[in-house]
Amino acid sequence: MPVFNVNLGERSYPVNVGAGALDDLGKLALGAGLEASRCAIITDTNIAPRYLDRALSSLRKAGFDAATIELAPGEETKSLATIAALYERMTEARLDRRSAVFALGGGVIGDVAGFAAATFMRGVPLVHVPTSVVAQVDSSLGGKTGVNLRSAKNLIGAFYQPRLVVADVATLASLPEREFCEGLAEVIKYGAIVDAALLDDLERVMPAILARETGILESVVERSLRLKASVVERDERESGLRAILNFGHTVGHALEAASGYGNYRHGEAVAIGMMAASRLSCRYAGLRIDQAERLANLIRSAGLPTAIPEGWRGEQFIGALKLDKKRAHGAVEFVLISQLGHALSRQLSIDEILAGLG
Repeated sequence: MPVFNVNLGERSYPVNVGAGALDDLGKLALGAGLEASRCAIITDTNIAPRYLDRALSSLRKAGFDAATIELAPGEETKSLATIAALYERMTEARLDRRSAVFALGGGVIGDVAGFAAATFMRGVPLVHVPTSVVAQVDSSLGGKTGVNLRSAKNLIGAFYQPRLVVADVATLASLPEREFCEGLAEVIKYGAIVDAALLDDLERVMPAILARETGILESVVERSLRLKASVVERDERESGLRAILNFGHTVGHALEAASGYGNYRHGEAVAIGMMAASRLSCRYAGLRIDQAERLANLIRSAGLPTAIPEGWRGEQFIGALKLDKKRAHGAVEFVLISQLGHALSRQLSIDEILAGLG
């Protein structure tokens, strides 16, 4: 099983990637220094029938006494109301400050369970057990947690590093096609911003990825997480370099918020956002049109959308842009690429963004 560490001093933690890793969850948790005591698995009602029993069995074999908390699936779960309900459930489960929270699910569960773990009793140990592509290649690593407001995505949250990440790529086999493909947007993003060679490889192996070949998935997940770790290790709290990980997310998040968090999956919105960022990069960062087209073709080959929908320039979309977390002094810190594999950020006003998108 591939293993590497995210090196953040006293907040460092191991990352495990491999088919079947879920069955070693308890052993890996002990190896990461967690106490075999009362704990909680937070998951959703879609994931629980598939993987909850295996997670429980592994934890119990290692001596953990696990309570389970099931939430409704979907982006609507990322709310302060959910967090308040989680605090009550965690209290009823008799968790204490040594009790670990295991986030078993996709990005929504990771964000919600992570924020609850960060704030319950001022912080309890957190373990990410991602079961979606988005969560396995991106959101499970790096310590970002949070929930949405109706008007803006991820506006409430905290940086809180997990104690362990366990990514079982075998769980990806059961994903619906649309949910599987959306996560590939985050993989493509890494190639666009820091590793142009990854784009070469993705163009070559995309059919194998879409066929969900285990060895290819292990390689893609591990490579993506290592790339993200290399950025997070240099800028844990997004004071500079880490902002490049938001490539495609400014417009993507605005689309999600403007559509009520239901029309687009996160990765689909990010894919559209990357194409919007490419268009702005051609205008403001010198990106060649042929490179933007190459990126577009790769995104399409992953089964993802590239076109901003008709009627996008509405009040809700513009309002969401104005509430972007990276705004300052009336402008947004927008991530652009000067060429494939090289990202930069530039302060763009809302008018400049709208003008560049046409």
